Amino acid sequence: MVKRFLKYVEITTKITSLFAFLLTMSFLFASGQGISLTETLVFFASMFLFDLTTTAINNYVDTKSNEQVLLFGRRTALFIIIALFIISAALGIYLVYITDIVVLILGGLCFLSGVLYSYGPIPISRQPLGEIFSGLFYGLLIPFILLYINMPENTYLTLSYSLKTINLSFEVMPLITVFLLSVAPFCTTANIMLANNICDLERDIAVKRYTLPYYLEKKALYLFAGLYYIAYASIILMVIMGLLSPVCLLILLTIIPVQKNINIFFKNQDKSTTFITSIKNYVIIMATQSLLVFISGFMS
Repeated sequence: MVKRFLKYVEITTKITSLFAFLLTMSFLFASGQGISLTETLVFFASMFLFDLTTTAINNYVDTKSNEQVLLFGRRTALFIIIALFIISAALGIYLVYITDIVVLILGGLCFLSGVLYSYGPIPISRQPLGEIFSGLFYGLLIPFILLYINMPENTYLTLSYSLKTINLSFEVMPLITVFLLSVAPFCTTANIMLANNICDLERDIAVKRYTLPYYLEKKALYLFAGLYYIAYASIILMVIMGLLSPVCLLILLTIIPVQKNINIFFKNQDKSTTFITSIKNYVIIMATQSLLVFISGFMS
């Protein structure tokens, strides 16, 4: 039962949310910022459970149009989805209660994107938008919400409202910092989705699923490589701007194994043999960056 559940929610793919979380926690430590333990734990639980929910929804919906078989009966599978959704939503609502309405807005966007990814008249997964939405969800929204609930009030934005007016102001430099920090998780997460869609291109077309590789054709491979280079460029830029310690430049050493994996994927795009290169590159880049940012905290 447990093994079937873990396979149903694809527990092994949850590194995308885990490493985005770890990178942000490392950045908070390196910045000398204290951690709000309750808010952070509630956010992590809600985030992780909703990640499981979106995967379960995707598998539940996909089995209606492809040859895959659900690991549970459809009623049981649906019950699991509903249970996960209710628990994650309840935790999200509690987080809003102990924080503010900004978390409600951002969390609502996460929930909406997660549901619409697989469900609706035209699911995001059947459009050339999956890479963008997965990158935004894991790469930008997770780090931003985590930073927002831990940093002092008004660090990133100020929102005030009444029955007559709504005032919203942004702190430009802190938001630029969040954006740059999010580039690497955005690019590496998007590449997992891109590699998956490249490998599944023929199968997806057969079930009228027109993902980004369908429109880019062979150019999708160059995008795959380019996103990794953009990730490295963002880290270099953060060091130049003084947002990260120079020790973080040691991540450039990982270009060697990352480029080797890129070359392997360029030669053959196969779900069972070479798709794993996108996972390996994600772990190499994200684990190294998280560790280096954490180490830099002891040097500041």
